[in-house]
Parts: sequence; structure tokens; C-alpha cells
Amino acid sequence: MDAFTTGLLQRIRATESDLTRARETGDDFLAEVEQAELDDLHRLAAEHGVEVGATRV
Repeated sequence: MDAFTTGLLQRIRATESDLTRARETGDDFLAEVEQAELDDLHRLAAEHGVEVGATRV
């Protein structure tokens, strides 16, 4: 796995964690921001053929 793929997957996992935390604390604005970031990361992964798996929140 190359550095780009590793970094992208790490960012996806971190963003998923941040999104979960925002939802659990009831921070709707932060949850929207994190969801948008996660959507962008998934789009980027798809554009570069990076297999993300079924980890999407």
C-alpha cells in the first residue's frame, strides 16, 4: 500500500470517528461538517481506485 492510500484511509477512519463523536454529543453543525468531509474523502478514494470497504457511517 502506498503512502497516498495509507494516508487517505487514515483520514477516513479519523473523520468517521469524529463524525460519530459529533453525533453522540448532539453537535449537529459539526456532524454536518464531518459528513461533508467524509463524503469528499470517499469521492477522492473512488477517483483514485482506493478500496474503502464497508466502513462508511
